[in-house]
Amino acid sequence: MVRLFLLTFLAPALLSAQIPRIGALEFYGIRRVPEERIRKVLKVEESDRLPPSKEDVEERLETIPGVIRARLEAVCCAGGAASLFVGIEEKGAVHFAVRSEPSGSAVLPDAIMQQYRDFLGALQSAVARGRTAEDLTQGHSLMADAECRSYQEEFLRIAAREQPLLRQVLRESSDSDHRAAAAYILAYAEKKKAVLNDLQFALQDPDPPVRSNAIRALEAIAILAERKPDLEIEVSTTWFIEMLNSLVLSDRHRASVALAHLTEKARPSDVEQIRKRALPAVVEMARWKTLEYALPAFILAGRIAGLPEAEIHKAWNERQREAVIEQALKAGRDK
Repeated sequence: MVRLFLLTFLAPALLSAQIPRIGALEFYGIRRVPEERIRKVLKVEESDRLPPSKEDVEERLETIPGVIRARLEAVCCAGGAASLFVGIEEKGAVHFAVRSEPSGSAVLPDAIMQQYRDFLGALQSAVARGRTAEDLTQGHSLMADAECRSYQEEFLRIAAREQPLLRQVLRESSDSDHRAAAAYILAYAEKKKAVLNDLQFALQDPDPPVRSNAIRALEAIAILAERKPDLEIEVSTTWFIEMLNSLVLSDRHRASVALAHLTEKARPSDVEQIRKRALPAVVEMARWKTLEYALPAFILAGRIAGLPEAEIHKAWNERQREAVIEQALKAGRDK
């Protein structure tokens, strides 16, 4: 939520020395259009500076025959270098559909929105200091960082007091910032089953931060459901799987993280659905050089291949990724 930034925030007037260099260039969504063609139009390579204008590059990429949409996102910064992710949606490719923008007037009170913004500021500071540890076993995040945790504990009280309004805002508000806040805070409701449908509804919200908050909330609820089966909570994987084909990087990454957890125990039907609906997406993500983003998809590839968990992790640690990926592809061809 914090490390991902859009290139639009890099003002054209910035000196080149202030713009990070590209440490890894990652592609996704390429099926029929040659990668060489994408690279030629992109006009940047690894070790170059990030392009100052996200929109200009996307517009150029969208002139390539067969490309419907393009999206650039950068993740900053490992060793002072950024990973530049180049997403392509080709004509006729699997498309992750979202709902149209809601038009309702419901909003959260200013005090709640200020609490949420202050929390995001505290979270950004915690991430910068490497204090990202959190406990999800209660069905919501409780961070080790004291300042972040104090805001999250307040969200427990807000969710108890304002649950009907939070649900209304999440489903109806025309303000995406308010919907994102509602998605995050609604996860702190005491009865998770009561808000499950609202959060799953938010997985098709038109705004990526709303979807990201909803994915994170549902992942935590799934952890609680696993710990306490008597609660009879079942988190569906359907939209997570569809998100693996999204043009938006945060959709792909957060969905792959959630699915890596949700398929850890024996859920063969979910793994089979991933194979049917998103094997090419899983494979391209598993091959990324940015390890934090590649690992969840690699785990999914190993499960599609039918490998034991210990063998999947051994292959990762020994840098034998391609052997596992080839087995996943073979499993896809054989069925």
